[in-house]
Formats: sequence, structure tokens, C-alpha cells
Amino acid sequence: MTSSASVGAVAVAVAAVSALAGCAWCRVKPPEIPATLRPPAEQRAFLQVRATGVQIYECTSKPDAPGTFTWTFQAPEATLADRSGHIVGRHYAGPTWELRDGSRVVGEVTAHDPGPDPAAIPWLLLRAKSKSGTGALTRTQSILRVHTVGGVAPGTPCTEAQAHSVARVPYTGDYYFYAERR
Repeated sequence: MTSSASVGAVAVAVAAVSALAGCAWCRVKPPEIPATLRPPAEQRAFLQVRATGVQIYECTSKPDAPGTFTWTFQAPEATLADRSGHIVGRHYAGPTWELRDGSRVVGEVTAHDPGPDPAAIPWLLLRAKSKSGTGALTRTQSILRVHTVGGVAPGTPCTEAQAHSVARVPYTGDYYFYAERR
């Protein structure tokens, strides 16, 4: 890639993230959710992203039942896209969400709901445990995961012969980020 092409690509990425940081986020309509998943009343949704990726599981020995094994959740691995489908960040272990603007938030689960699809990972409400960078996610107080598809642990048994094997299960889901009302 030429240096002018590199500069152009960077400018497009910066413009996309900058556009997200403006009023477009002000118009995020929160989803219909069970009461147990509602963020605090003093918070409002400021960002919605779609995650597309995998939930990673490892076949591990059950600590309370020697000689038996189970699929144990390890981490998510997904790209995050805005409502127009542009990639704006990534989601990975922690759980961590990181935007291309350099901001990052690590969450901690405070509530969960099985959601309407038993074949999908649950819906979650998380609180922001830590934040870094100077971009949009540094405002985050709560994160909501909804509209999940897939991602559940493999239905096949995990045996000693499969110990330490890894399963990468496809999933999608919507994440809403909430901040104090301004």
C-alpha cells in the first residue's frame, strides 16, 4: 500500500469512528428487555454494535468430579460493526470491547436472562469494571448483550481423549453501551 493510500485508509477509519461519536449515537433506541436486565435509570444507551464471531470453549477436567470432563467457556472473539455494517472494533477475553478510536472497556456480569432462544448464549447486563483510552467507550457505565444467536457450548460430550481440545462456536449478538445521562 502506498503512503498516500495508507493515509487515506486511516482517514476513512478515523472518519467512521468520529461519525459514530457524534449525534448518531444520541439516537440509539434501547431494545425491549426483561426488567432484570435494565441498566440504572440514570443511564442511557449511546452506542449499539453488532458482534460477529465465536465463543471459545475448551474441554477441561471437572475440578469437583475427577475423571470427568466438560466444555468450559474461555473467551469471545468477535468483530464489532456499526449499524451500517462498518467494522468499528473487536470483542475479546475479559470480556473486553475495544473500538478503533483506542477506547476500551472491560465488563463484569451483573445479571443474565436465558433470552428467547435456548440454542443461543444468554442475554447479559454487565457493569464497566475498567476503562482505558480517550475515545467513546470511556463513558461506558453498563453494557447490555441481547439478540444472541448461537454460541452455546458444543452438545457433544467432552472426554479424556479430547482433553484440552478447543471448540470455536459461531455467534452473533447486539451490544448496547450505556452512560450517565447528560
